[in-house]
Amino acid sequence: MKRLGKYFQGYKVRTVTAPLFKCLEACLELLVPLVVAGMIDHGIREGDSAYVLKMAGVLLLLAVIGLVCSITAQYFAARVAIHVGTGLRRDLFQKILSLGYAEIDESGTSTLITRMTSDINQVQNGINMFLRLFMRSPFIVFGAMAMAFTVDGKAAILFAVTIPVLSIIVFSVMLCSMPLYKKVQRQLDRVVLMTRENLLGARVIRAFNRQSQEQEEFQREQDRLAAFQVFVGKISALLNPLTYIVVNLAVMGLLYTGGIRVDAGSLTQGQVVALVNYMLQILAELMKLADLIILMTKASACLSRVNAVFELESEQQKAVGLKEESNLAGDWQRQEGSNAKKGFLEFDDVSFIYPGSQSASLSHLTFSAEKGQTIGIIGGTGSGKTTLINLIPRFYDVRQGEIRIDGVPIWQMDVAALRAMIGVVPQNPVLFQGTLRDNLKWGKKDAEDAKLKEALQIAQAAEFVEQKKEGLDLRIEQNGRNLSGGQKQRLTIARALVKEPQILILDDASSALDYATDAALRKSLNEQNKERLVFLVSQRVSAVRYADQILVLEEGALAGVGTHESLLAECGVYREICQSQLGEEVSKDGR
Repeated sequence: MKRLGKYFQGYKVRTVTAPLFKCLEACLELLVPLVVAGMIDHGIREGDSAYVLKMAGVLLLLAVIGLVCSITAQYFAARVAIHVGTGLRRDLFQKILSLGYAEIDESGTSTLITRMTSDINQVQNGINMFLRLFMRSPFIVFGAMAMAFTVDGKAAILFAVTIPVLSIIVFSVMLCSMPLYKKVQRQLDRVVLMTRENLLGARVIRAFNRQSQEQEEFQREQDRLAAFQVFVGKISALLNPLTYIVVNLAVMGLLYTGGIRVDAGSLTQGQVVALVNYMLQILAELMKLADLIILMTKASACLSRVNAVFELESEQQKAVGLKEESNLAGDWQRQEGSNAKKGFLEFDDVSFIYPGSQSASLSHLTFSAEKGQTIGIIGGTGSGKTTLINLIPRFYDVRQGEIRIDGVPIWQMDVAALRAMIGVVPQNPVLFQGTLRDNLKWGKKDAEDAKLKEALQIAQAAEFVEQKKEGLDLRIEQNGRNLSGGQKQRLTIARALVKEPQILILDDASSALDYATDAALRKSLNEQNKERLVFLVSQRVSAVRYADQILVLEEGALAGVGTHESLLAECGVYREICQSQLGEEVSKDGR
């Protein structure tokens, strides 16, 4: 709840006003039984029609004022709840964007989506109802008991017994249901995960004719969710019958003792009616309070899940702490006399292991690269190529060794400044709904159209864009589904070029291109590669053979570093890759 405090800033008056108006409404409701008692004892019993009409007018006035108070309170409560929900959702979104790949991998995309939507909606509803009822319901319960004592002290003893019994029932149900609601939300995460996977993999599911199996699995998960909800619903449903039993027994006791005392002349009929009305008011408010407690239990469970995301510590922050400790201990500093090469970008004995993994994905990588160079990275599937380039923009952080740019360890650099230097084209091209111009300007918001067209030309995308006859106003559908795989790859390359990065990372970015287009793209990039360091990750030897330096990875380790010719002569792993792809060409070249 502490986290929510800052979201009430600027809404303090509304936050206080909502419950106060509800308390004013409650005060008016507590007067109603007394007015009704007066109508019975003075108006009806004495046949005074004028008095009855006057009291009826008073009841109507109380109803109108109460309605105004209720609408005012609900308006302010809703405004505060929406404001808090909006602020919480905004900050949670910012927190998720600040998380590293490791935290997102650990939490799971589906869980984060549920917490951004369903969980925050529950918190918002809880705040709304809390502001409306947390003072009104207890105020009426204890106010009705106090008013009952003013009517008749002896009869009101029943109130003093009934209220503690009802409180025990309500809070017992709450304590039992709170952990169960957390279980429901976790199962909801699972259902959302399956929904997301099936939507993203719809084509694969149909291609393998797995619709019926996926439907059955989804039904099983949905049935589990329904079973959890039914179970917790049964426990929550005990509130109504148990409280009705207790209150109805109390009403029966009131009617019995009230009847005896009316016969004895100690009470009037109007006073008995007033006592019964107060007991029924208590019943109604306890029902509302029970509903509020159930809703607050859900909201509390959801808020704890949201807080868990806020409390996630980014791997980047952890890595900085570890590096600072290592620096003080002198464990990671380069030793005097080290013969490691210096360059614009340096990997110095870098190792990396994914959280939860048993083996290292990268082991003791050491190399350097200069601006203007093209660095090819090649290796078998799972050799660590993508992992290597993900370390440069700090998508993941190393725990051993160090990466430096211009001699500065990247963990000491501001993440935003670091990533501003780097343009990344991922394995799976991602485009966003909007125009082509909007997508290209992701790298540089103030880029002029001429710059965008130049980037399209370099990326070999200008021709097909011109064929679509819409130019930079070409509409891109969600995830670029109106484009082919090769077209999306070329557009993502153009987007990275618009950014004018000092380091350009192409992670198998031409896998969907034909050989002619791929060759033209590499030639165009080489012509522009004057002051830029390019990392070219590929499975194809033809894509990296003309690189200034080729890194050959095998099971996370460097099997060889050098040019195409030197690696053919010295690196068996690279030679095997070349022979498998180029075949006779290698032997004919004698290399």
